[in-house]
Amino acid sequence: MRDFWGALPTEGRWLLSTVAINTFGRGLTLPFTVIYLHEVRGFDLGFAGLLMSLIAAVGLVVTGPAGALTDRFGARNVLLVGLASMIAGCVLLAFAEHPAVATLAIVLIGVNFGTSWPAQNALIAAVVDGELRQQYFGVNFALVNLGIGVGGIVGGLFVNVDEPMTFTLIFLGDALTCLVPIALLLGPLRHVRTHATAHGHDDDSRGQHGGYRALLREPAVRWITLLSFVAVFVGYGQFEAGFPAYARGVAEVSTQVVGFAFAINTAVIVLLQFTVLARIAGHRRTRVLLVMAAVWAGSWLVLGTSGLLPGSLAAAIGVLAFTGVFAFGETLMQPTIPAIVNDLADDRNRGRANAVNAGAFQGGAIAGPIVAGLLLDHGLEGAYIGLMAIGCLAVGVLALALERRLPAAANGVPAVRNAAVSERPPVE
Repeated sequence: MRDFWGALPTEGRWLLSTVAINTFGRGLTLPFTVIYLHEVRGFDLGFAGLLMSLIAAVGLVVTGPAGALTDRFGARNVLLVGLASMIAGCVLLAFAEHPAVATLAIVLIGVNFGTSWPAQNALIAAVVDGELRQQYFGVNFALVNLGIGVGGIVGGLFVNVDEPMTFTLIFLGDALTCLVPIALLLGPLRHVRTHATAHGHDDDSRGQHGGYRALLREPAVRWITLLSFVAVFVGYGQFEAGFPAYARGVAEVSTQVVGFAFAINTAVIVLLQFTVLARIAGHRRTRVLLVMAAVWAGSWLVLGTSGLLPGSLAAAIGVLAFTGVFAFGETLMQPTIPAIVNDLADDRNRGRANAVNAGAFQGGAIAGPIVAGLLLDHGLEGAYIGLMAIGCLAVGVLALALERRLPAAANGVPAVRNAAVSERPPVE
């Protein structure tokens, strides 16, 4: 960690030092938003669930334009707009007593989700490069989990459905934490440039009309996009929906076990991420994804065994083991895919490249719960676990296919990447 911190430029240290603070605010509210909408504001549970899905839907719609705007006006400006939208959404939601007000608040929060991914990743890529970039994405992921995890614990201890003001305060707290990155963007990071220089106007103009089409004509971009979609479909798309449904309905474990399983997931990520980063340094990123696919396949098989002894101690152990093994796979995935995406891009299309990858993630996160719900609702637990295992196998196949089309520098081959960096023109 000392070596990593010492290698970071000043802007990178500023950017990384506030990640946990900002995500602490999301942790305060994320686990309790549905409870707040239903039990505190009295909205129908179906309507509350619809509002939660609206965040992802709005984010998916906004991601494409946000990527183009990032390339045109810079990540800093797009992030400022997204953060302002987040603050407005949280403040509105804190006092939302009418469904229309709650809907508007959720839309504003969704706008931030759609803009933050491509702009934030473009900003990171502008600050760090090469092997340091891969390490940065991994450390950033660990800090995000740490902030959300601590925020969730604090929120759980603080909120009370019999005292609506406690929920109002956590949403206002979420809004306040957004002021920290705003201060950074207006202060120490105000000079960071993420978009093409003035002499690239012709490329930018062409990019506004055909940028996404041109990007998707690149074979490596298409393969990493497909791999991301399938990985999220069998990963995050199940972790917040299919996994808890299987744990409760098939393995028949208590809600306390499910809650503890999520805590184990966060702890494993925070504790293992630095070790994993040291182990994967210098290795082909596609091979790291291949290992991740095998680890996730193993985690789903472990969860499947928990359903063979429902309601037992063995079932509880299987559920807890699943989240721990799954978390190990996450520590392999999160430093790798963003590094590939940003090494394939340049300043003219970095925002759009991250937007395409964000769209793949969001698409997998939307499709995953739908498929899980259909299979588990019809009692097809075995088919569900089998599909997840096959999906992990598909991720491994896609990683090998991507390796044949991925430039060596983007695949983390040290010698080639260093040569590519040394050949870059100096920054003016």
